[in-house]
Amino acid sequence: MFHKVLIANRGEIALRVICACKEMGIRTVAVYSEADRHSLHVRFADEAICIGPPRSAESYLNVPAVISAAEIADVDAIHPGYGLLSENANFAEVCRASNIKFIGPPPDVTRLMGEKEKARQAMKHAKVPILPGSDGVIQSDGEALEWARSVGFPVILKASAGGGGRGMRVIRSAEELPALFHAAHTEAMNAFGNGDLYMEKFIEQPRHIEFQVLADEHGTVLSLGERECSIQRRHQKLIEEAPSLQVTPKLREEIGRTLKKSLEHVGYQNAGTVEFLMDEDGKLYFIEMNTRIQVEHPVTEFVTGIDLVKAQLRIACGEKLSSIVPEHVPIKGHAIECRINAEHPEKFTPSAGKITAFNVPGGNGVRVDTAQYSEGVVPPYYDSLIAKLITHGHDREEAMARMRRALGMFVVQGIHTTIPLHAKIFEDEEFKTGKFDTKFMERFFERQKSQ
Repeated sequence: MFHKVLIANRGEIALRVICACKEMGIRTVAVYSEADRHSLHVRFADEAICIGPPRSAESYLNVPAVISAAEIADVDAIHPGYGLLSENANFAEVCRASNIKFIGPPPDVTRLMGEKEKARQAMKHAKVPILPGSDGVIQSDGEALEWARSVGFPVILKASAGGGGRGMRVIRSAEELPALFHAAHTEAMNAFGNGDLYMEKFIEQPRHIEFQVLADEHGTVLSLGERECSIQRRHQKLIEEAPSLQVTPKLREEIGRTLKKSLEHVGYQNAGTVEFLMDEDGKLYFIEMNTRIQVEHPVTEFVTGIDLVKAQLRIACGEKLSSIVPEHVPIKGHAIECRINAEHPEKFTPSAGKITAFNVPGGNGVRVDTAQYSEGVVPPYYDSLIAKLITHGHDREEAMARMRRALGMFVVQGIHTTIPLHAKIFEDEEFKTGKFDTKFMERFFERQKSQ
């Protein structure tokens, strides 16, 4: 096992990795920007090194600074968390060149799965169902129009090099295609430094389903079931749950077998998430893969009993998957996660500042992942996520009841948060029945206006 691990991240995920390392007897090194000097991940790590000014580009995304900190601290490995450098294949290569273990897949696999169109073609070759669309990057609006007419409107343009809704445009007619193509190209170039686009058939009312996988360094891949991620706003997830009400045991097993075969073929290693869209007929279509731990990994931990971060560490040390998790992992109960963001709950504008009161809920089946505390400061430079509230019950009804209770006991003062929004969602009849799709929030806001 590793002697010392550097966590190349901040906030709740950095603290989450520190907790796993402490339980395994691994020493930890935190890196932090000047804005995060008083953060909990700095306080609870065994060592902490400042790597730059507040802006991410000058600190958390500064590869030379992170590697220098790792070498100064003489670490064995780096855990990248999610976001920031977690899916940066160049960073993984630098780690390898510096004789530091990168806790994630090999650089070539990260690069393959990170470029969405290449990942799409790799999955197609492995017989994973994908949406009809372009065979590769589209070079012009004329080529885009040709593809759109071949698969039929509506279609969706997506950035090949990134996600989060950037570089994404839904096109419903030939007339609007040229302008939207160039807008998507410009946005992708600005966001990712790569303006490449590809096209897929657009499903009007899909559900967003993702499968958690673990893969060891000996060629074995295991699927740990799915998560429902359809409650989202502007392609940003708000609520996740496991299992999905729409995935049958038969479909879960079929997808698990397909992913095992396809990911073993590409040489995948460590934790990853394969994302699908489900159409109205219940068919799943591959859209992308995230080659890292996910924000919403706690819901899978609740229903499987598997600590995914510890599994990442053990896999990176060369352990076989058979010694980490059982071959057949039963799904027990139901889990739901709410992402608590430092945002105005109606305007969705950022709300940085000092937290004057902070009380997290507890009790049976309740978990809170956070790095915030009373008198702590939420800086304006980073992602607005300040906490994850997760509940578990023997069924969805109990998990929802615990979430309603926990949201009512979660106190954050001094800044705005999305807690009131989540509380309203859990009183919504469409959400309660589970008969929703990715357009849920649009309908929800319309219902709120009419009340």
